[in-house]
Amino acid sequence: MRELKLKRVYRHFKGDYYLTEDVATDSESGKAMVIYRKLYGDGSLWVRPLEMFMKEVDHAKYPDCKQKYRFELQEIESVAKR
Repeated sequence: MRELKLKRVYRHFKGDYYLTEDVATDSESGKAMVIYRKLYGDGSLWVRPLEMFMKEVDHAKYPDCKQKYRFELQEIESVAKR
């Protein structure tokens, strides 16, 4: 499995951007859950299983999708060159 990087920006395959905040453990299932923030609209927090966050796009369902993974890490350069 790919490594999740915290406090980094990821692009969802449908186009929006999110900031990974942390990883928590679901009290019922014991599964690792990614806590992430929308970088648009109200900036609300969301949660989804780590396994689902990191998995590949279902290209049978979304055949026109160019992105390999549901969420892909974005390398954003500083405009101030710092």
